Amino acid sequence: MADHATPNLPCRDLDATAAFFGSIGFAETYRNPGWLIVERGGLKVEFFRDPTTDPTTTSAGCCLRVDDLDGLYAALLAAGLPETHLGWPRLHPPQVEASGMRIGHLVDPDGNQLRLVQNP
Repeated sequence: MADHATPNLPCRDLDATAAFFGSIGFAETYRNPGWLIVERGGLKVEFFRDPTTDPTTTSAGCCLRVDDLDGLYAALLAAGLPETHLGWPRLHPPQVEASGMRIGHLVDPDGNQLRLVQNP
């Protein structure tokens, strides 16, 4: 296996997190009472249970770097996620940011910001 890293994000409830990510195409691949791993294609995200997580104040986030940002974003929209700047969950459409990279945003029900980054 090649070297790699996986983000570890907080969540208030593992069942709710598994259900949300399941609804947008991620499969649960591991769980114990305090930990959850979900995967979608080559993407893997890990969650640890933290009932004190507050979606209004958390600064947790990660980057998901993908070859087909438009395809992923379209799948998230098709799953019913709203494009809005309020509430959780929500999507922000991809755009070219100051860095020159094309990035969209998924904010999950716990307020974690998953940046959706187009691979070069």
